[in-house]
Amino acid sequence: MAVAVVVTTLLPLTNSVQWWIRMWDFPRLHISSVALLVIFAALLSTVTYKPLLIGAVSAAFVYQAWQIFPYTPLAATEIALTAGPQGAAEVDMLAINVLMENTRHDDLIEVINREDPDVLLLMETDAIWAEALQDVLARYAVVKSHVADDHYGLIFATRLEVISAEFLWPHDDVTPAVKAVLRASNGPEFNFIGLHPRPPVPGNDTETRDRQIKKAALMTSSSERPTVCMGDFNDVAWSWTTKRFKQYGNFAEPRVGRGMISSFHADYPFMRLPIDQLFVTDNVGLVSFSRLENFGSDHFPIAATVYFNDDRSADVGQ
Repeated sequence: MAVAVVVTTLLPLTNSVQWWIRMWDFPRLHISSVALLVIFAALLSTVTYKPLLIGAVSAAFVYQAWQIFPYTPLAATEIALTAGPQGAAEVDMLAINVLMENTRHDDLIEVINREDPDVLLLMETDAIWAEALQDVLARYAVVKSHVADDHYGLIFATRLEVISAEFLWPHDDVTPAVKAVLRASNGPEFNFIGLHPRPPVPGNDTETRDRQIKKAALMTSSSERPTVCMGDFNDVAWSWTTKRFKQYGNFAEPRVGRGMISSFHADYPFMRLPIDQLFVTDNVGLVSFSRLENFGSDHFPIAATVYFNDDRSADVGQ
């Protein structure tokens, strides 16, 4: 167990794109928990090279804990939750991985009707889902759909004014991303980026996923518009890929200082990880950020309300 803890801690440090290496980015909480058990067991047992074993596993525990610490309530927050100033337009957003095989269409429709988002991003939408959601989507002025049966369908819908909206396919990738320039009433133009890259699983190394996430950051890093990025990143908030994304795009995230608010796997609490993301630039105000109820998917929906004010000065850390 000690060897497993140390090896799974060291492997991601190589920054390899091999799926079987990058998958160990995900269970850092689980690895740190096992590390603690190993340390306590070693302290109570007679084992060979006990000081070396405890020292190596303790170092692994400290590193893993340091990686996940920002996503605990003990850390300082990056974004304050505040009501928008007088006259600022608030925009409700909802991002949902529906799970292509999920047949609880009515349950999702109930969630969408209740939340009534201004911007809606749906992932894993095939023809069956597109047909089931026809009436809901008809309420939106603009709907762009990429219907697919490979778990990478995408539907983007909004009632806001659309300056531009398009699907982008990064080089060598068959999973689309959404890039839109929108305007809320009485508000400035802003960028909306929606992502759903492939996960690190057998047959899928992370080179393409990492490139798509990086490209999304670079698309907005030189823009003066406020930017919101949402979606199922298939990457945890603490991975080096996501950290690079935040740095390149000048993003902040609401999970920091508030807890993991894990979104996957909805059916197995012991496996839950924060892979459905929300990132905003510092000229975006955040009114609320929440994980909604299970409706049959393996992901929980992620909802947020934001506002846009070019002169906003965020109270970071509150």
